[in-house]
Amino acid sequence: MHKRAFWVGILLTFQIVFLSACWTPPASAFTNEQQLFSQAWRIVSQAYLDDTFNSQNWWLLRQHSLQKRLQNREATYAAIEKMLGSLDDPFTRLLKPEQYRSLQVNTSGELSGVGLQIALDAETGGLIVVAPIAGSPAEAAGIQPLDHILEIDGQATSEMTLDEAASLMRGPVGTSVTLKIQGKKKGAKNSLELVRDRISLNPVYAALDEQPSGVPVGYIRLTQFSANAPAEVAHAVAELEEKGVDSYILDLRNNPGGLLQAGIEIARIWLDEGTIVYTVNRQGTLGSFEAYGQALTKDPLVVLVNQGSASASEILAGALQDNGRAKLIGEKTFGKGLIQSLFDLSDGSGLAVTVAKYETPSHHDINKLGIKPDLEVPLESISLDQVGTAVDSQYQAAVKLLAGQSVLAEVISN
Repeated sequence: MHKRAFWVGILLTFQIVFLSACWTPPASAFTNEQQLFSQAWRIVSQAYLDDTFNSQNWWLLRQHSLQKRLQNREATYAAIEKMLGSLDDPFTRLLKPEQYRSLQVNTSGELSGVGLQIALDAETGGLIVVAPIAGSPAEAAGIQPLDHILEIDGQATSEMTLDEAASLMRGPVGTSVTLKIQGKKKGAKNSLELVRDRISLNPVYAALDEQPSGVPVGYIRLTQFSANAPAEVAHAVAELEEKGVDSYILDLRNNPGGLLQAGIEIARIWLDEGTIVYTVNRQGTLGSFEAYGQALTKDPLVVLVNQGSASASEILAGALQDNGRAKLIGEKTFGKGLIQSLFDLSDGSGLAVTVAKYETPSHHDINKLGIKPDLEVPLESISLDQVGTAVDSQYQAAVKLLAGQSVLAEVISN
């Protein structure tokens, strides 16, 4: 009898210890720092694409984190970053107040820096270039898509987040920053000193190209899917229509993406009907965005893409390709098929959270795979002022494609 009572007593003791180890105070008893952490945890819990949270107990992670004393805001940020890091998703990240404001400016206005769009390599986790912004110091220095950034001002990038790297490269106009760059083929390592400049985010350049063949080509280069991009593309198409163009080349090379909605609206400029993109949420539920109005033009269209065409560029290119509206020329695209949403936190910081993935109208998942062009044409390194000229092999391939009567008939029939 005494022995049984002894074992029951031990079991009860273990149970009490276990419960106390997992217990956290009610929300009303949280400090300001704990409340901020809990807000971030709750956003991810409700919105993140992977409902297994990288195969971990998300609730238990919260419990363990809240048992630790958060002394100040930096400690809270560190705890949030550690929590997000457990997801093994570089696109789901904390944006401190200054970084959050900078990201919002990046999609609507202008900034000062070197003009690089960056990402983390899906295989190595290293910092790589998605694309240099047209006319930027980075482009002038010859930095190319998929180049590796090893150091920024002598600091190794191997442990940096995307936002930390971006913050180091931004700065006042006229100041300099040194980048150690290694080519995408892991060749020589070069240190480049770049002078920061004002980076214009006007996303559209348009021109009429009078070809010797007599086919007037409307050339539109789109460098980023910013908030004003759909209106600027529509304006360019309207002006080129008035000039009597018979065909179009839409240049999405080195366009790293931007706002999802901007990509959808630009697709509607070219499509009368059809699915633009499917989105797939954490429940596996398909959503879609459709074209539903009259396109601004039905003229034949060729889209130029390369390894620096990412995200919204791939949504647009995939929509036009799968709907038979355009032919794609160039190189396989970057392969970013995840969608992030921005969420405000109570102290002015924010979270970028992966909430869905997208598929092209033919249900191609392009994440880490990219979109293959209809005609693969490698591009030699050329400067910005050589784009769309005789030395631009991809552009010339597009002009040749548009000039062929059999190709025109095929595109029109689609």
